[in-house]
Amino acid sequence: MHLDEATLRRLWPRGDSRVPRLIAGIVQSSDQVFARYGIVTPQLVAHVMAQISHECGAGRDIVENLNYTAGRMMQVWPSRFPTLASAQPYAGNPRALANKVYNGRMGNRAGSDDGWNFRGRGGAQTTGREGYARVKTATGLDVIEQPELLIDPRHFLDCAVSDFINCGCLPFAKADDVVGVTRRLNGGAIGLAERKVWLARWKAALRDMPAPTAPVVASPPLAPRSAPSTVASILAAVIAAFRRA
Repeated sequence: MHLDEATLRRLWPRGDSRVPRLIAGIVQSSDQVFARYGIVTPQLVAHVMAQISHECGAGRDIVENLNYTAGRMMQVWPSRFPTLASAQPYAGNPRALANKVYNGRMGNRAGSDDGWNFRGRGGAQTTGREGYARVKTATGLDVIEQPELLIDPRHFLDCAVSDFINCGCLPFAKADDVVGVTRRLNGGAIGLAERKVWLARWKAALRDMPAPTAPVVASPPLAPRSAPSTVASILAAVIAAFRRA
């Protein structure tokens, strides 16, 4: 399966706004990446691209923005910030917030900078040291030492699709179950309505995408007729002469 650049640019009109040539990198790697992970039908491509489109804001939100107000923190993490006073120290402080909400889980070490270093990145918003380690194993890219590889145009799609597979989304995508895909990738159903809209968009786009032109194979030239054998020629001449006699 191959992504058409015109289609991706239409659906991601600001896709290059954060990282130059992001769309070109996705398109150029799509054949190889989809083949590697068994994304071999339009339905599977639609599910993958729908989730990526939502997670990274169609290329606009490729690194998690944790610059939250206290009120927003209470909405996103109600158990961690039950009161305005508990959230206020982290308002407008993304690094402190990342370490507060992500450390001590997802493989992140308590009392470290892991929460910040391994915050959501890339097309699937891979999060946590364990998530980064799974991407490293699947792709061979050392995203733990070089987290920016997750948003490198050359590797963006590879890292995102590997996370989609790592999270166990593929069986649900094959069943066309967007709720199951979302729960596996997201851990819940956050943004489910928007993900359904993206899925419908991608299904329509892939259905309308021009099919690749099959190469024209020239018909083999007709074999020349074999010349009559010498014996046959002689026999025909004898018969003709005999009839004239």
